[in-house]
Amino acid sequence: MALLDSLIRLFIENGYVALFAVLIACGLGVPIPEDVSLVAGGIIAGLGHADLRVMMLVGLAGVLVGDSIVFLIGHHFGQRARKLRWVARVLTPRRYARVQAKFDRYGNRMLFFARFLPGLRTAVFLSAGMTHRVPFWRFLALDGLAALISVPLWVWVGWFGAERREWLLDAVHQGHGVVVAIAAAVIVLVAWALWRGARKRVMRLQAHRARRANRDGSGKF
Repeated sequence: MALLDSLIRLFIENGYVALFAVLIACGLGVPIPEDVSLVAGGIIAGLGHADLRVMMLVGLAGVLVGDSIVFLIGHHFGQRARKLRWVARVLTPRRYARVQAKFDRYGNRMLFFARFLPGLRTAVFLSAGMTHRVPFWRFLALDGLAALISVPLWVWVGWFGAERREWLLDAVHQGHGVVVAIAAAVIVLVAWALWRGARKRVMRLQAHRARRANRDGSGKF
């Protein structure tokens, strides 16, 4: 893969700064695959040119800064953002309508799932900012949760496959399905944990009310 080899050379020569800059460019809609960039960062860590944990942190910072810039541009300019040349290229009328339909169907969950939709990610974040659907902190929380799944995974794929090129190329091609499956599993686990916590709180509240009712009942006699 020529692009992957070019990114590896770029990151070896320029280090973490290059990965950070490329990921911000990805967030702004530059046609460089984010997943391939993260895999390239993992590869140079696997080859001993960088630290794996630092590479993951830089990857997280790069994608979140890039996404935040896109969201805040949409939030600041509103519908006027569509008049900007690069926004008009990324957010075509057809794509804008498609994104709005997905928001109507899935709500703010789209801000989480957008990280796993490379063709719509920038359009989703722009639209969320333009329409003021959510405050910035909630956008950052949802996007950050998704990034905590995808970024370390892609960097690890590059690190593990640094000396296994055939496996690596296959993993890159098949990886989106794996990432989506892991994201779905995380969602299920989080939902289960939240449901279990809420259920325990309700049970404690009911027990507290029962004890209080018993005390009040005893006091009447």
